[in-house]
Formats: sequence, structure tokens, C-alpha cells
Amino acid sequence: MRITSALAAAAIVALAAACGSGGGGGSSSSSAPSEPVKINFLSLAWQKESVAANKQLVDEWNKANPTIQVTYVQGSWDNVNDQLVTQFAGGTAPDVIHNDSPALSGFATDGYLLDLKDKVPAELKSDIPQAAWDTVTFDGGKGEQGVYGVPFLQESQVIIANKKLLEASKVRIPTADNPWTWDEFSTAAKTMTKGDAFGVAWPMKSPVNKTLNLALTYGGTFFQTADGKTTVKVGPEEREVLQRIHDQLYKDKSADPAALGQGTADPLPAFYKGKFAMLPAGVFLRQQVAEQAPDGFEWVTLPGPKGTTAQQGAVSQTLSIAQDSKHPDEAMKFIAFFLNGPNQAKLAKGDWLLPTSQSAAADPAMTTQENGWDVATASAKNLVVAPFLKVNGFDEWKSKVATPVLQEFYANKITIDEAAKRLVDEGNKVLERYQR
Repeated sequence: MRITSALAAAAIVALAAACGSGGGGGSSSSSAPSEPVKINFLSLAWQKESVAANKQLVDEWNKANPTIQVTYVQGSWDNVNDQLVTQFAGGTAPDVIHNDSPALSGFATDGYLLDLKDKVPAELKSDIPQAAWDTVTFDGGKGEQGVYGVPFLQESQVIIANKKLLEASKVRIPTADNPWTWDEFSTAAKTMTKGDAFGVAWPMKSPVNKTLNLALTYGGTFFQTADGKTTVKVGPEEREVLQRIHDQLYKDKSADPAALGQGTADPLPAFYKGKFAMLPAGVFLRQQVAEQAPDGFEWVTLPGPKGTTAQQGAVSQTLSIAQDSKHPDEAMKFIAFFLNGPNQAKLAKGDWLLPTSQSAAADPAMTTQENGWDVATASAKNLVVAPFLKVNGFDEWKSKVATPVLQEFYANKITIDEAAKRLVDEGNKVLERYQR
């Protein structure tokens, strides 16, 4: 994930030093009046604004709730799941755990997370749309659906564009209500490719989530389940976006090849210099553009392109409660405060992501045109549960199969047929080990 090495190092120390609640049991225990209930909260916030917002809310809670005191524990996206495996096994996991929805399924199945289905307060539950709750609802290994986290931040794919080059091209400016089709997007990229400048850049060092989420614009799911068995699927729907990105690189030559092996933010210096006009990226990247762009550089946020639909896959950041927490009721009270509408708006602003809370999304700070918040927030309506969230073994498929295969395909080293065959054949061997 996006994090500095210094913070990662600090996170390891913090996590190693953090003491969880340990013990076992699913109900709160009473404490002596002089001893407040103590809850550890593992946060993975990493951006300066986000860390400040997290700590501010913890301080507010502690001042207002002297009998339930929360300790902020700084974690790292780089190693959180490895750390949690160790802590769960040792009975030292934090009470409240910040993570993302793809990680929850495995931990829920292993019995490490509390089912929150009957614990979430009605006000919080109704403020978050069902599509977001779907990202945290899993079987949990008990033969019934449970809710293993509260979803609070999501990310959509948008297009960050050089305003000067966009307006000079005379192409139609897309809006949240009328985005470009993929054909219009390709035409715009070709139109803006002039001289040494390209129309678009696709940084694909980590290509999987971006590809899979955008594939949903054509109904591409990459996985199918029949008779309880999940297999990889790469048919016409899945190939659409793969082929269109490949065409921009090698057929239209409207995509900057220099960006291909880069991480999401790596092409920004070239973007500021006008080396290319558009950068498809997650909404969080707006922060770096807003803070780092040179004086006089004007940019706009455009909605992502649509295919047969405008839908994109959603992955949620979540707060969960450890199964072994001695104080689950108090932990839920803290979560309900931390993730209420006004507080979600603060967290979303700090992380430059989208709140799941409907009341937070209506906050003026979330709908201003400044820095593209209006377009970013509007894109949340197109988010649906990412199909891969429900796939046991997805993380291994992603790292061992999909990442190298997609990197080779986008680098034009293998054909789309070869890519499809490897994604399916090698992928199914991975998934087979996870079938229960």
C-alpha cells in the first residue's frame, strides 16, 4: 500500500509493542469504577492529515468517555496481515482493527473476527448503503452470512487531467452524469497525443486491482462460482478493458510507454511537465497533485470511463472487532462514534477517499468543486461489491499469477490469449487449494 518506509518501520515497532485485550469471550466484562475499560485501536492511517484526524477523534472520545479509554496503535498497510496472524494466534490482537475488506474473509473463516451482524447500531447501519455492507459480509465458516467489519472508506477510479491540454483538444468534457464511454476516452487520448506528448499514461507496476475494478464496466468478474466451487473466468467481458488499455499502448500509441512499469504516483513529475494529458488513478492521488503540482499548473478530475455500465468494483476500508476482545460492546460504541457521519467526512477528507456514510457524502466538504471532490464523491454511486472479495485464495492468485501475467501482457510480451490461458490455468491451481 501507499506508505513511507519510515512509517512502516515505526509501525512494526508499534505493533510489536502493542498489547491486545487477549482472553476470550464475546461479552463485555465489568470493571471496577476506578479502572476504566481499556481498548486498543489499531489504525492504518498513514497520510499526515489522516493520522491527525484519527488521533483527534480518539482524543475526543477519551475526553467524553472516561470509563472507556482507547489507545491509538499505529499500524502499517505493508505488514498488517502478517502481524495480525501472529497476534491472533497469540491472543494479543487489538480490540478494534483497521483493515480492508479483502482481508476479512480469511480472518473471519479462521474465527478471529467477531460477527457484528447484531451489534451494529441501527443509526450507523442505515447510514451506510447495503452495497458497502456487502463488501464485509461473508460466510465466516459457519454456514451463514455474518458481518465482519464496518465499511467506512472506499476508492473509485477517476481520470486526473491537465486542464490546459484537455481544453485545447476541444473534446467533450465528461461529467459525473455523462461520463465518457471507453470509445470516447480512447478518441480523447488520441486527440491529445501530439508531438512528444501522449494522451494518457497507465502506471501498471501493480495492475491487478485497477484492471479488475475497471473490468466491471463491461461486466467482467474474472471469477465464477458453480456448485460451491470457484474458478477463474477470462471471457469476452473480462478481455474488453485488457484489450482497450493494450490498444492505447500499442495500436493507437496514445499511452506513454515510459509510465508502464511505474507505481501509481511515479508519473506525476512527467504529468506536471505536460508529457501526457491524462492519468487514470484512484481518487486518493488527488492529494499529491493538489499538494505537489507546480504553481500555475491547472488540473481537473474527470469520472472514469463507462462500458456497458459505469459500475466499478468497490473495496472498503473497515473497522472490525477481534473475536477474543474482552470488551466487544465498548469497542462497538467507540466504532459507532468514530464512524458517524461528521467523523467519516473528516476521515475521508484526511485520506482523500470516499465515505460510505450517506450523511458524510452530503457534507459540503465532500461536494465542493475544489480538488474534484464533487466528481469523486459522485462516483461512489457506481461502486458495487468487487467480485474478488468473496474469493478464498484471491491474494495468492493476485500475487503469484495475475500480477506477473498482466505485467507481461501490458508490456506486450504475451498475447491476450496467452494471458487469459495463464490466468485461468495457473489461477485455478491456486484456488483449488482453497476450496472447502
